Amino acid sequence: MNLSSLKFFRSLRHDNQQFAVIGLGRFGRSVCSTLHNLGYQILATDVDQKRVCEALTEELVSHAVQLDSTEPAALKEAGILEFDTVIVAIGNYIQESIITTLNVKEAGVPHVVAKASSEVHRKLLKRVGADHVVFPEYEAGCALARTLTKPSILDRFDLDPDNSIVEVIVPDEFHGKTVAEIQLRNRYGLNLLAVSQDGKFKINPDPSKRLERGSAMVVIGCNKDINRLPI
Repeated sequence: MNLSSLKFFRSLRHDNQQFAVIGLGRFGRSVCSTLHNLGYQILATDVDQKRVCEALTEELVSHAVQLDSTEPAALKEAGILEFDTVIVAIGNYIQESIITTLNVKEAGVPHVVAKASSEVHRKLLKRVGADHVVFPEYEAGCALARTLTKPSILDRFDLDPDNSIVEVIVPDEFHGKTVAEIQLRNRYGLNLLAVSQDGKFKINPDPSKRLERGSAMVVIGCNKDINRLPI
């Protein structure tokens, strides 16, 4: 997530209960499954009839149809163009992805999210009107590299290129000390948001709370300061 994405996400309707997903590869299936489990109605499409049948059999979606999304008439007939939000989950077929994105935007769909498979693909999707572009392979690669080089960082949320919220394993140096004693803000310029306890997180922990080895803490701050933690 970055600041440039705020405008898009703020424009989404909070009462929207229906989504259309075009493409039932791994990414499209995961989007459908998650939305379906959250209680939303999904209309999914794919050019491959087998994928459509599998999505219905596995109950990943409410409705699914086989169609060629590069054909505007097929999208209109299926009702895709009436949705407020459409996810173009075609990643490996760049031409089809771009044409499909162009079709739904030219038809007036207000919110179009598209999956990119490369930086060039991302630029082309933005050029034809995609409101938000996701790059899952790139993001997963970055996350893996960070995990390999900083295994003590369990999770990370980038606020912008310079600032993040991270979940880290409590450093050995902090074991047995209270929140006040570690002086996180004075020594590292970071703010402590939460500390884990008995499988749950305690938000805004009391200054007298003692940190334990093997537990986790969530901090917010500048990346260069996060990198100075003894982890």
